[in-house]
Amino acid sequence: MAGYVLAIDQGTTSSRAIVFDSQLKPIATGQQEFEQIFPQSGWVEHNPDEIWSSTVGVCSAAIEKAGISAADIAAIGITNQRETTLVWDKATGEPVYNAIVWQDRRTAEFCDGLKQQGHEPLFTERTGLLLDPYFSGTKVSWILNTVEGARQRAERGELLFGTVDTYLIWKLTGGESYVTDATNASRTLMYNIRDGHWDEELLDILGVPASMLPEVKDCAADFGTARKELFSGHALPIYGVAGDQQAATLGQACFEPGMFKSTYGTGCFALLNTGDKCVHSKNRLLSTIAYQLDGKPTYALEGSIFIAGAVVQWLRDGLQIIRHASETEALASGAKPENRVYLVPAFTGLGAPYWDSECRGAIFGLTRDTGFADLARAALRSVGYQTRDLYEAMRSDWEASSGESAEAVLRIDGGMVANDWMAQSLADILQAPVDRPQVIETTAVGAAWLAGYRAGIYPPQDEFAKTWALERHFEPQMSAADAEERYAGWLDAVGRVLTKG
Repeated sequence: MAGYVLAIDQGTTSSRAIVFDSQLKPIATGQQEFEQIFPQSGWVEHNPDEIWSSTVGVCSAAIEKAGISAADIAAIGITNQRETTLVWDKATGEPVYNAIVWQDRRTAEFCDGLKQQGHEPLFTERTGLLLDPYFSGTKVSWILNTVEGARQRAERGELLFGTVDTYLIWKLTGGESYVTDATNASRTLMYNIRDGHWDEELLDILGVPASMLPEVKDCAADFGTARKELFSGHALPIYGVAGDQQAATLGQACFEPGMFKSTYGTGCFALLNTGDKCVHSKNRLLSTIAYQLDGKPTYALEGSIFIAGAVVQWLRDGLQIIRHASETEALASGAKPENRVYLVPAFTGLGAPYWDSECRGAIFGLTRDTGFADLARAALRSVGYQTRDLYEAMRSDWEASSGESAEAVLRIDGGMVANDWMAQSLADILQAPVDRPQVIETTAVGAAWLAGYRAGIYPPQDEFAKTWALERHFEPQMSAADAEERYAGWLDAVGRVLTKG
């Protein structure tokens, strides 16, 4: 019997595929970076063909490295960068425009207009989201209004919209399956997360025809069958799908209300499980679907930071002061403790809890002896400060709505947390313990578990939760007074770049 699962993790800067064995252990990985396209300030795009070709390439590479054949794979699980928006021709599969990435801010003016018309409370009530360029709905509208003939073609039923999961499934199945899952749907500004359907009134406001939208399924479901010509003559079922942050929540086994995790990739995303209760935030956090199994949604509060690992990429590619991300650990460790340099990485605006799409980044506290080490430390610290922004807001919302305290421990994951200095800095700034699991790429673990659970290879969630394993526990080493002083400096720095009150 086939006992392996192939997890596709299509991210913002690279596509990866990981083969997991019958014990949910990763045994081989394929990874490929692809081009980031910046047509204008605040605009971010990907070439859909690169998304597709890199995905196919890494799947082949992972299977080959694992020393198995496609016949040994029981199912495929997919996790993906969320909100990134594609529109393509239903007949030919040809995209009408580049993929507009979640970081892209081109629809800020459109969002502001919708707010001025008084629409935001309706969107927030039904989708759990704010009217921000981050989400897919206004991106679809921009494509329809900007690409010549696109709106007419969409109204004739000739065009399809999808987040990356939908696009990949459509391509993998040769156009046979046009589907998404509840977590990705919940990030579009078009899906009613309380009632579980695409919302006609919101579609009318955004100007998006309902015919463009995929069928919404549970996270563990039959999403179709990948074509056999892609996998050496073997047709493989796609049994699991979740947006990357929700997949990480599953991979971290945050199944109980009050548990929360934070994932550090290109951005940083913290989710707190709120169970069957859709909590309305008083701190401009998002309400979202954490996962949906057996037709039952489990909700979460989410805080989104647009720039986390991307600030290290900027040190590498923009300033060219490092050659590899791992160098930041030694650099940050060597910075002078008395230097208080603050880097606000608002390269594409700030996410939660500020939601200011127009502000831009800045560095404060420069002196004559400021050097590369100080910049590296400021870059890593900025991730900790932004995490604390979310941490404070989440605990406040959860405790106000439930009357219970949130978990004291933050579970962290993502490639960035392999950096011990950064993980310790998180515990210091939060003044709370931080747990790092043995497998830090929990996004792929979550996607693999969904697919393997559906295929009958992996256990149900209660048993799966028992397999979560700690690699290292970080306790705060900084004094509370020092942490408060540093965090106050961060809040002052952010206040200087905000364009909104």
